[in-house]
Amino acid sequence: MRTVKLLLAESDMNLGPILKTYFDKNGFPTILVTDGESALKIYSSEEIDFVILETSLQVMDGFTAAEAIRELDATIPILFISEKHQAQTDIIKGFEIGADDYLRKPFSMEEILCRIKAISRRAIGDRPEDNIFKIGDYYTFDYNRHVITFKGNSEFKAEEIRLTGKESELLKVFALSMNQTVDRKVILEKVWKNDTYFNARSMDVYITKLRKYLRYDSDVKLANQHGVGFKLTIQPQSFGMKIKK
Repeated sequence: MRTVKLLLAESDMNLGPILKTYFDKNGFPTILVTDGESALKIYSSEEIDFVILETSLQVMDGFTAAEAIRELDATIPILFISEKHQAQTDIIKGFEIGADDYLRKPFSMEEILCRIKAISRRAIGDRPEDNIFKIGDYYTFDYNRHVITFKGNSEFKAEEIRLTGKESELLKVFALSMNQTVDRKVILEKVWKNDTYFNARSMDVYITKLRKYLRYDSDVKLANQHGVGFKLTIQPQSFGMKIKK
């Protein structure tokens, strides 16, 4: 499995650094913050693969931070950790928000690491080759790593472009439906989980970003099918086939 980068929000000044050191040593590079607002800021600015939130964080509690993160990415794995006396209703609330797991203190280092590994295998996957797509003659899209690789051509130099989780989800929808129109409502339901007006506006912003990333190959077009949806087209015939290693 590829390297998974953790965001850990833990207010306990003793436990937080211990967890970070343990995760780092076991192959999970970790950013540590101590309040929910900082967690949201870091998540918005860094490439994070997995989020661990203490429920009783200051400034912004863990539940509120999780809801905001879920708005940015519906698929990011989230693990809540709470005090031993946490009410059952709070545990239920955590799962309703979209938590992948919930762990009460005290817990062993081995237990939380095992849970992170298990969730990562399910959410991120062990077989990245199943989610690698060729787009035209110059682009390769690695969905699991959230990366577009442009190999370079006579006009532009090679580049690796990091994507957010939402950008990856959106591009995967198009890569799986190459040269086919995808209905706007279908996209919104798959990526944003509902088709509200505000999500539709957000989708338009992300579409613009993807067009910018794919601009180096004039044969690749992410076209607006007026009144219907969008179509990722490749000309002449470089289809978005999956790459098998």
